[in-house]
Amino acid sequence: MPNNADKPIIVQSDRSILLETDGPAFDDARDCIAAFAELVKSPEHIHTYRITPLSLWNAAASGMSVEQILEGIERYSKYEVPQNIIADVRDNVARYGRIKLFKAENGDLMLASDETLLIVELLNQRSLQPYITGSPDPHHIIVKPGDRGNAKCALIKIGYPVEDLAGYIEGEPLEFDLRSTTLSGHPFALRNYQRESVDAFHMHGSNHGGSGAVVLPCGAGKTIVGIGAMHALQTHTLILTTNTIALRQWKNELIDRTTLKTEQIGEYSGSTKEILPVTVATYQILTYRRNKDSPFIHFDLFDAGNWGLIVYDEVHLLPAPVFRVTASLQARRRLGLTATLVREDAREDDVFSLIGPKKYDVPWKVLEKQGWIAQALCTEVRVPLPEEKRFKYAISGKRDKFRIASTNPFKGDICETLIKRHSADNVLIIGQYLDQIKSLAKRFDAPLITGRTPIKERERLYGAFRAGEEKLLIVSKVANFAIDLPDANVAIQVSGTFGSRQEEAQRLGRILRPKSNGSVARFYSLVSRDTCDQDYSVKRQLFLTEQGYRYEIKNADDL
Repeated sequence: MPNNADKPIIVQSDRSILLETDGPAFDDARDCIAAFAELVKSPEHIHTYRITPLSLWNAAASGMSVEQILEGIERYSKYEVPQNIIADVRDNVARYGRIKLFKAENGDLMLASDETLLIVELLNQRSLQPYITGSPDPHHIIVKPGDRGNAKCALIKIGYPVEDLAGYIEGEPLEFDLRSTTLSGHPFALRNYQRESVDAFHMHGSNHGGSGAVVLPCGAGKTIVGIGAMHALQTHTLILTTNTIALRQWKNELIDRTTLKTEQIGEYSGSTKEILPVTVATYQILTYRRNKDSPFIHFDLFDAGNWGLIVYDEVHLLPAPVFRVTASLQARRRLGLTATLVREDAREDDVFSLIGPKKYDVPWKVLEKQGWIAQALCTEVRVPLPEEKRFKYAISGKRDKFRIASTNPFKGDICETLIKRHSADNVLIIGQYLDQIKSLAKRFDAPLITGRTPIKERERLYGAFRAGEEKLLIVSKVANFAIDLPDANVAIQVSGTFGSRQEEAQRLGRILRPKSNGSVARFYSLVSRDTCDQDYSVKRQLFLTEQGYRYEIKNADDL
């Protein structure tokens, strides 16, 4: 038996890393490799990670060195690390920064490299040629002024992530301070990890800082990180959010925690079109157009103010059209906030190129241990499909199969059991299908919030829930996005969006804010047994396992 037999990881030559879940070193090993590898699957005993170029470039951009990555691998590896993996890590980490983008004294945008052959190779790349005008010498390539983002996207796709040092427009100045006490009378200061996030993004205003993503759990105060970045830069700011509720929460937080005045903060939404020193807009209004062939009539907002900072809330949900316009905004500082960089459209490399690399990340379980987010217990409840539904399920197509399994009527009985068990708790029931959640709202005589619920009514119901006047709230997928319900401590997911890991992040996040009484948060996912619903749940579990949560599976009869 080798001396390393008690170590938990096996590194394989195909770039996969196998992590054994049993053993005292599991938590530390998981946190170590998650910094430079992506989770692929996570059954009970062995989790599989994969080292990818993008995962290594993000690690390099966040300040990790080759030595730190290899030392972490070797510290936990049961067997000798394959030589090709060591070479891969060295090669990919070295690729970040081999090409730098800077602004010359004459104002030209320049790609630069010490390697003349690399410059020759790039000049002959067809995907890059539309964005460049030539090479003045063996070490430089001139980039067209408006194609800074497009050139970066083209380069990352051929394996050369650019270190962008071309600097930023400072934007119109905006002086304000952070309050030491909120308007509601509570002491306020950035927590250590929030301050570290801001510092990692800002980097004292140098060209090495100013663009990138901060990855923090839902409930950990990403909005406060955004406010901290604004305070560091003291400039006019455009904030993009997922919906109008989130927009107004940003406004409330800004007013409550800073000296900014109400008349300095504008709302740009379907109902209001204000452009003020701080303007908060929704992705929906930005991507609105009369028909699919019409222009995006609100894209002028990006040029309507002299923005020194653009904040992308929930950057993993950034719509493709906003990606395209962001390619032309590379001279403005950009901060992406998210709980997970996983995108269902697999455009993580565009986030890297256009918003910026991951600047700061902290494992959810670390913040849980420190008391900044609630301890959470996650349970999947497998529910049998009624016999009368089985035949229809068997003969249906893929999409109908998923709907039948998702809207399993027996899930209502499980909800009833759980509601009774948690009668003293604040419970959210979250579902995808309107007929399903309408039926549940009627059955339990509970308020229902959907996309059709007027904003004022949503705010009234959320307020009643926060105040304890409503103990049960039934919500559609509008609950996925940026809802501040600090005392929600039980979530029951009755249906979700296929295998969406990002949705699981949002839904779990609804119950992760620390509880005033220190109680544990419970997250239940109801899944129809032996159906595609169960198959898709396996993918959703990946997110929970990424964050260090153990996922308990029970049959309905065992509740």
